Amino acid sequence: MQEKVARVGVQREKGFMYFLGQDGDIWRAGMTNSERNGVPKHKIAKVGVEREQGYLYFIDKQGDVSRAKMMHGRK
Repeated sequence: MQEKVARVGVQREKGFMYFLGQDGDIWRAGMTNSERNGVPKHKIAKVGVEREQGYLYFIDKQGDVSRAKMMHGRK
């Protein structure tokens, strides 16, 4: 089960990977060795999400920041 943390609405483009950086902001990088091909990573949106331990943070299909509880161990 996922829950929204911040509504941002980032518009995605093909050929790029979108992720939540250590600073809590949304970043974009090229899919193939971006720094070597001259496409460095860029900060797309300043969100400032404070992370909590035990959750996986990601950018969902709507371009918002969401999180899901991580499962430790399988039964």
